[in-house]
Amino acid sequence: MDTNVFEQMAKRYDTEERIELAKVIAKEVKIELRNSQSKSLIDYGSGTGLVSLQLSNLVDSILLIDSSKQMLDVAEAKISRHGITNAKVLQADFTQQTPELQADIVFMSLVLLHIPDTENILRNLFSLLKNGGKLIIVDFDKNEKISHPKVHNGFSHGALKNTLTEVGFKSVEIRTFHHGNRIFMKQDASMFIAGSVK
Repeated sequence: MDTNVFEQMAKRYDTEERIELAKVIAKEVKIELRNSQSKSLIDYGSGTGLVSLQLSNLVDSILLIDSSKQMLDVAEAKISRHGITNAKVLQADFTQQTPELQADIVFMSLVLLHIPDTENILRNLFSLLKNGGKLIIVDFDKNEKISHPKVHNGFSHGALKNTLTEVGFKSVEIRTFHHGNRIFMKQDASMFIAGSVK
């Protein structure tokens, strides 16, 4: 079994660059979460909660899900340190098995690029959403400068929209919201946010 690279990174994951990028992402996601005070949110691939813990006051509850126990340990420490009462963590890997959960909103930030079978994971996330629920994806735009055997080099809006529509989402909106220096494998890159309604 190959060691989960994120387990080893957990303790030193929250670098200054990642914290800054998380602020940029959280600011954009907050726009998508207007009027969500009564809603439940799942952050899939939450890592240490860098983004979603900034959103805890906008929703009723947050469940941080990650396959890395160490990442979630760091997230739990933050939850208790900041006295966040509506956030919990769950260790799970939806590429292996999807637990019986339901949520109004599923959020995934810079996770899709690490998952080889994007359509399968999107189907799993679709099944977690209540009818009328929303999937929010933040990830990198397609970037020809990136080449890595284990990571997608970003996503084209058209192709992703097609996949989301095939999975069953009724409306899909995708837009680029941020350009940054050296933010994707040390290359300049842009990020998009996609909102899809079930």
